[in-house]
Amino acid sequence: MKRHNFYAGPSILPQYTLDKTIEGIKDFAGTGLSVLEISHRSKEFVACVSDTIALIKSLLDVPAGYQVIFLGGGASLQFCMVPMNLMNSKSAYLVTGEWAGKAYKEAKFFGDAIEVATSKDRNFSYIPKNYSISSDVDYFHITTNNTIYGTELKNDPDVKVPLVADMSSDIFSRPVDVSKYSMIYAGAQKNLAPAGVTMIIVKEEILGKVSRPIPTMLDYRTHIKGESMFNTPPVFAIFAAQQTLKWLKEMGGVKIMQKKNIEKARILYDEIDRNRLFVPTVKDPEDRSLMNICFVMADEYKDLEKEFSEFAKSRGMLGIEGHRSVGGFRASTYNALPKESVEALVAVMKEFESGKR
Repeated sequence: MKRHNFYAGPSILPQYTLDKTIEGIKDFAGTGLSVLEISHRSKEFVACVSDTIALIKSLLDVPAGYQVIFLGGGASLQFCMVPMNLMNSKSAYLVTGEWAGKAYKEAKFFGDAIEVATSKDRNFSYIPKNYSISSDVDYFHITTNNTIYGTELKNDPDVKVPLVADMSSDIFSRPVDVSKYSMIYAGAQKNLAPAGVTMIIVKEEILGKVSRPIPTMLDYRTHIKGESMFNTPPVFAIFAAQQTLKWLKEMGGVKIMQKKNIEKARILYDEIDRNRLFVPTVKDPEDRSLMNICFVMADEYKDLEKEFSEFAKSRGMLGIEGHRSVGGFRASTYNALPKESVEALVAVMKEFESGKR
């Protein structure tokens, strides 16, 4: 039986990435050593880092004046590093889900963090609109995709203050106008690589402007100067990211990937809207995530939730359970997930419905 991987993260990786990383575990860059045991300062790995950065800049069309660095600690570490490095006195946050809320909470340790809008009143089931941002904030922070509740900001906001974005779960899924952002960060374990590395794209001119002292390890400038080698970086995860980016380039880049992602999401959302047993958690199509498609049983069929979960699992659908904090179901349709997996899930939903007439 074929398995279909809908886990939200760590999640599905391209077969290309799996195959190439297996090769690298056995023999990295012809060294006769495994990538798991190679020195991070070897010329082969330094070349790997340089190529990975070049691929990121090419795929996202990163303008001059921006640096790409790799750090550990996941996006969660960035929740405090961002305000530590960028907030002198005041910042603004759009709170659209649990992770956005955690970033906002951390910012409060460093100054006056302002919640400009939130969708918490409706269980984060929409993207707030028509909010205003004070012109005196040091930056405005957004989380572009909400992995738990299934909403997504699909366009790059136009704001008059420095814009910072957590793109952990939708990076490389669509074109991004990097010039509109002062900083983008992303934990790798969704569309890029195994867990363990975080990618940061930062506009160098915004750094060095806060009055507080910053611990060496937590200063972005340290890692820019050290070319991501100030301390031992997550070597394996960076190597795997390089393979995923090579695959993405071979696939035609982020514009082609966006087209594929829109098609996959349409197939599944159409079935959720049609099927009498299910309802989407996000009503407005404009706000629906293309990466994390969330749905629940209709009220009159709530008692079937566990039964459907087991039924889907028996048909090879893995990882469709909703986040433990909300329940229901969540199908994560990241770049590496083939359309055939979405079609297989739709077939399972139809089969389950037909058995309940």
